[in-house]
Amino acid sequence: MLNTIAFDNSYARLPDRFHAPWSPAPVPGPRLIRINTDLATELGLDADWLASGPGLAMLAGNAFPAGAKPIAQAYAGHQFGNFVPQLGDGRALLVGEVIDRIGKRRDIQLKGSGPTPWSRSGDGRAALGPVLREYIVSEAMHAFGIPTTRALGAVMTGTMVIREARVPGAVLARVASSHVRVGTFQYFYARKDVEALRLLCDHVIDRHWPDARAAENPALALLEAVIAAQADLIARWLGVGFIHGVMNTDNMLISGETIDYGPCAFMDAYHPNTVYSSIDQFGRYAFANQAPIAQWNLAQLAQSLLPLIAETQEAAVGLAQGAIERFPDLFTTAYERVLRAKLGLHFSDDGDLALAQDLLTLMAEQSADMTNTFRALSSLAREPNDGDAAFLGEFAQATPVADWLARWRLRLAREALADDARIASMKGVNPTIVPRNHRIEQAIVAANSGDLAAFHALTEALQQPFADRLAGDRLTLPPKPDEVVHQTFCGT
Repeated sequence: MLNTIAFDNSYARLPDRFHAPWSPAPVPGPRLIRINTDLATELGLDADWLASGPGLAMLAGNAFPAGAKPIAQAYAGHQFGNFVPQLGDGRALLVGEVIDRIGKRRDIQLKGSGPTPWSRSGDGRAALGPVLREYIVSEAMHAFGIPTTRALGAVMTGTMVIREARVPGAVLARVASSHVRVGTFQYFYARKDVEALRLLCDHVIDRHWPDARAAENPALALLEAVIAAQADLIARWLGVGFIHGVMNTDNMLISGETIDYGPCAFMDAYHPNTVYSSIDQFGRYAFANQAPIAQWNLAQLAQSLLPLIAETQEAAVGLAQGAIERFPDLFTTAYERVLRAKLGLHFSDDGDLALAQDLLTLMAEQSADMTNTFRALSSLAREPNDGDAAFLGEFAQATPVADWLARWRLRLAREALADDARIASMKGVNPTIVPRNHRIEQAIVAANSGDLAAFHALTEALQQPFADRLAGDRLTLPPKPDEVVHQTFCGT
């Protein structure tokens, strides 16, 4: 059994103004919720050790193995468009970094481990519900093939926390390629600390985008790499109906991974204006706004990099603006790729985006279920048959949908791929199940009463989201009217 972890803490080696060394507040009764054994193996860690007393002590923040260097990271950020010059890890600690089995550096962070110097009067703790939500959704996103932070493990703390009521406390062990955010760059730009910006830029290039080092303008190359990664990421979100809910600049990772699963949600009935987050009162982060907001966030990164891009402000602004202005085309290309795959189209045609958008319009007009509509389409043959009924049944009015189906089949007729192969490819991108809000809520309610069975069952089912499931499987069903979750909430 492994009794140590080979930490190599590169971020902790940056100057003191990047972070604060910190010890979390111990908890009285850590109790295991779940260990992600596959991820542990990927990281070169022993899952049995993580579930043992010393492992639980680390996951709860009570004690750390030799080599750990727990720090709270400094960053700033725009929150709903308003700049806050100092945020930082208010309830999280970076325990350390490990090199995984393929040589990739990964952060291990505890979320909910108690107050830090940047807690801003918060308790620094996490409630059980948000920990379970993040575990479920982040691991589902990984199974979808979408870049994401991941859940290594979760433990209950043996204490209660005060939110709307007294609820059990918990800690999530989160893994990321790094936790450097757009807001990390903003933190130093706001302080006119060009030296720190340069150190941070070098750190990020070495860690995530090493090809930028050889570019004529490494800072500009870094910006361009992050823009491309985020364009692809948002397109992938839209492909599964994911709504982040709180796309502040401190929640956008430079690595291109999804982070912060607080008020996130997956759409049931499709509509581009859908909002779930209780704090997004004006729809800033609505489903269809996520690409423009990503571009806005990236413009804040570009501004922060200006001192490194060119010697004069005018030259730097011109280069940065040119990079930012390429985002819409990059996103459109990525989103078209996602939509073509969902429709089973394997070569590009000028009418493909319009064909996909027409289906989405019909879905929005008739409140068709996002997940089930595309999954039903995945099973259809090139020629009309009895199988069409399941797809048409997702809509209230079949006639306009039947007309669209005929257009789709005309387009399919130009594809060389046989039906069996095309159906298999569509089923590989159109999941049968997503983490539906009402199922997550049911799992959280049960867990708050001491029953984790629904959480474990949902987590395990979502490890294979593209597998065929029996008709009527409860995890494939949209919510009944009395099960609909209209709002999701932050965990603080």
